[in-house]
Amino acid sequence: MKLSFKSSNNNLVVRPYGEFDLHTVDIFKEKLEQKLTEDTKGIILNLDGIKFIDSSGLGAIIGTYKRITKKGGVLAIAEVTPQVERIFELSGILKIIKVYPSEAEALDNIVGR
Repeated sequence: MKLSFKSSNNNLVVRPYGEFDLHTVDIFKEKLEQKLTEDTKGIILNLDGIKFIDSSGLGAIIGTYKRITKKGGVLAIAEVTPQVERIFELSGILKIIKVYPSEAEALDNIVGR
């Protein structure tokens, strides 16, 4: 898994590429841990580069959600592929985490909170 990060106004945009599964989830967690600061108020996961996600990937997203909301922040997901969106629907993740059609829209909504 490759990851890119972009920070803006105490928000962190995370863009993983490849598969988000048992074999890559530790990379995601480790790199995210390195980038998060005490001032991080929002995380946007732009998932347009994710072609496959399994329960380990879902668990990492839920863990990230719990961590950021525990300190009063917000997690949003943007640009989900149809395959991944179907997994989100089946898992119920869409009931707790807002998904936006674009990264810009997700950022606007997080900043506007």
